[in-house]
Amino acid sequence: MKGWISGVAVVLLAVTPAYAQQQQTEADQAKARQRISTMEGVLERAVTNGADNMLRQIKAVTSDPPVLTGQPEVRGFRLDGYGVFFDVEVPQLLLPVTWPLRQLYRDNTNRVVDDLRALMVSLNPPQREQVAQLVQRLQLQAPQSIAGQGPSAQTPRLADPAIDDPEARYTVEVKAALVDAMIENSQALAIGLDEWLTVAARDNVQVDPLIRGDRAEFSTIIFRVRGSDLSAFRAGRITIDDVRKKVEVREY
Repeated sequence: MKGWISGVAVVLLAVTPAYAQQQQTEADQAKARQRISTMEGVLERAVTNGADNMLRQIKAVTSDPPVLTGQPEVRGFRLDGYGVFFDVEVPQLLLPVTWPLRQLYRDNTNRVVDDLRALMVSLNPPQREQVAQLVQRLQLQAPQSIAGQGPSAQTPRLADPAIDDPEARYTVEVKAALVDAMIENSQALAIGLDEWLTVAARDNVQVDPLIRGDRAEFSTIIFRVRGSDLSAFRAGRITIDDVRKKVEVREY
């Protein structure tokens, strides 16, 4: 009996370290997954913040802004020997049906205003004043992208990226928000100096099942930054502007 008990004790002593190691490994994996999940939320909020920045600019000049087709979705993975990869689905920007008409009206009004301003140079003071008043009335009636400018013929029209090309502005704002989120919130991911943090942002444009042969166009932008650059930023050896320049960007 004593021999049997001793044998059991030896087996238990041998199993206990292995069991403890397994438990520790599972705990580490759970924590790593939690960190990735947290970063998924950070990137989703970054997309939302970028969209909000763009929509805020448009709402300042029109009561009929674009809308988003859904919410951003992010999935992250750790790739052994490479680093951490995040797949980001960016909601599509849907312009109002009236947007092309608004753009056409604005462009036509801009041309008329430009012609009148050019004409003012050759007019006498009373005539110039009359034309200036006409220009002001047109500006008040036109979309606000040209309103607020003086009647001088030398005053150029100021471009408004958010109004002139909302989709391009949307892309710019989301890209900037994602890059800053990668830089400022990646410390918990414990990315090695030789590893990469990669984010692939792609449109979540859906194929229309009611249209035969529909092939929705979509694009993907890939951002990646080395762990060594992130480490240098956190240590204060480089600024956030420096590390932004080190982020590699590829578009497909």
